[in-house]
Formats: sequence, C-alpha cells, structure tokens
Amino acid sequence: MLKALINCIIFTGYETLAGKIILINNDRIEAVIDPGSVPEHAEVIDCEGNYIAPGLIDLQIAGSGGFLFSSVPTPEVLKAITESIVETGTTGFLIAIPTNSPDVYDEVIRTVRANPHSAVLGLHLEGPYISTVRRGAHMKEYIRPPQKNELESVIASAEGIVRMMTVAPEACNEEIIRLLNDHGVVVAAGHSNATFREAVEGFRWGIRATTHLFNAMSQLHHRDPGLPGATFETENIYASIIADGIHVDYNMISIAKKIMKERLYLISDAVEENLNGAYMHVKQNDRFTLPDGTLSGSKLTMMKAVRNCVEQIGIPLDEALRMASTYPAILINAAERGKIIPGNKADLIIFNRDFEVKNVCLDGLFRY
Repeated sequence: MLKALINCIIFTGYETLAGKIILINNDRIEAVIDPGSVPEHAEVIDCEGNYIAPGLIDLQIAGSGGFLFSSVPTPEVLKAITESIVETGTTGFLIAIPTNSPDVYDEVIRTVRANPHSAVLGLHLEGPYISTVRRGAHMKEYIRPPQKNELESVIASAEGIVRMMTVAPEACNEEIIRLLNDHGVVVAAGHSNATFREAVEGFRWGIRATTHLFNAMSQLHHRDPGLPGATFETENIYASIIADGIHVDYNMISIAKKIMKERLYLISDAVEENLNGAYMHVKQNDRFTLPDGTLSGSKLTMMKAVRNCVEQIGIPLDEALRMASTYPAILINAAERGKIIPGNKADLIIFNRDFEVKNVCLDGLFRY
C-alpha cells in the first residue's frame, strides 16, 4: 500500500523541508516529492502541519511499561516494554542489562533471540567488566575480570543479539576489545576509573564510544583529564549523554556539545520501578534511586531529552533530533534507520511544536 504524508515539516536527518510529501511503500520510504507528484492510487494522510522526523533510537534503556527487563526477562514482559517504548516515539532501541549473573545473561539473550521485534535492535550489556570504584548503581558482587572463554560463550549464544557492551578500559586488555569488535559488538567505555592514558589506549584498541558521559567515570581534572578528557580529545569517539538536568547539568551538556559536535548522542538510560530482585529501583518525583538513595536511572523518554536539548540548552531542533536518531544509528551501523531517505525503513515520528507525540509509524504502519 502506497501512502502519501502531506502537510508536514520534515526533518530528514540532513535538512529541514517544508511543502514536500513523503511517499511510503509498504515498510519503506519510497521518495520525498513535490505536492503535484502524488500518485492517484496513494492513500493520503494529512499530518496537520506537524513535524515529521526519523523514529528515535535509544541505545540504552532498561525498562518501561511497568517492567525492568533484567528482573523479569519473559516474552510477555519484552512485549509490554516494547509497546510502551514505541508509543513514546522511539522506534529502535537496545535493552540495557546491568552487571549481572551468567544465568540472567543467558535468559535475556534467549528471550530476545526467540522473540524478534522490529523495534528491538538487540542488547546493550552494561558490565560485568567494569570498575568497582565507579560502579554507580551496579551490584559489586557481579563485577568480575574479563575471561575470554566466558565472553566467547556469550557471543556464541547471542547470535548477534548483543550489539553493544560497556566495559572499563582499565579492566580489559586488547584481546578482549578486539574479540568484541570482531563479532560486531560496539564497545563503549563506562563505569570506569580510567586515567586519560588508559582511556586513550582503550580507544586505540577499538573502543568506539563512551557510555553516559560524566556519570560513573573518572572525572575531568586538570592533572588528569580522565575518561571525559580522553573522549573529548579522541576525534572518532562517540559519547552518549543523559539530558535530564539531573544526571548532567545542562551547562555541562552544552560544553560537551560544543566540543564533540556530531559525536555526542542522546540516551534515556531509563529504568522502571522494581521493588524485588537484584536491582531495586524506587520511583522518585523526577528520577529513580536505589533504596539507599543512590541515583539509579532516569525517567526520560527520548522525546523529552530532545525537548530538553532545545529548550534548556539551546540546541537547534534539527540537531537535537539527529542526536536522538541519526548519530546513534551511525554508531551501531543501523544504516536503514535515522534518516528519511529513499530505501530506508518507514519508521517515523509525528509530533507538534509542544513536543507531543501525535503518531508513530513503525514498518510503514501508523499506531493511531
């Protein structure tokens, strides 16, 4: 079925277009055309003057819809989490799994592998090869040194499901980093107490990104710039950031953006209330904490992060959208996402000037 989306302002990931029409053929974008070129047999959908952008991409979200996936990794919970996330305008995401036991890793891998969904891009294993000093909300007893045979077993069982892994550079050697890279896993530095030199060495070995910049890592210091300084200074390294004004002050996000430009991208790092099991998250007014008050996750959606970037930091809307779609898609080599161009997946978000999601298109099908 051919659909023509009219009366919209289009953010393609490259440019902003007005007075154009998006043609969707089944689950693909066929073209962006002039108004007079709409085929007669196309279903015309009036977008009522709203914005259209590529569906948002979140490379680190642990739960939604009332469930924390690592706590209840069942097919039913995966479906509930996915439906909840897609409704917010995020059409592609990695489920973040905190440092955990081998049994939990096995179970989440089996569930995701056996229940494929277009919006579930895979898993982001956050740990277990991280720093106990900078573990944040991660459980100390599950943190362990890298073991090649353990990692090879996880990679083999995952069959491509593990798309990203956060490690502490100072805890890993070159062999571990290269093993992950050789199997298509994007390696990120995080929950790390690395010195500047240790971080740069990890980047040289093949670490490609930094996880939630400034949070749970060695700090930017004038005698040793640490992991943040190494991230700033290494030109090909991306970094995710949590734009809720709580995890990172908005002024610091502005500074990081000026330095990193298109290398900085948004994540929600959102969790869900969970009062049982290994990871207990208590819902507060504007965040989640552990029972002892330790900051443990955000209440962000990706659209809220975009809004914060625009309204609180002054980042132009088109660039904030790229931070939430185009740049993360590039990082994980999701070539068919993050841009509105012919041949790409018809994953779109329609929203108004108040950043309210009016509709979500996933695989060419509208939700509402």
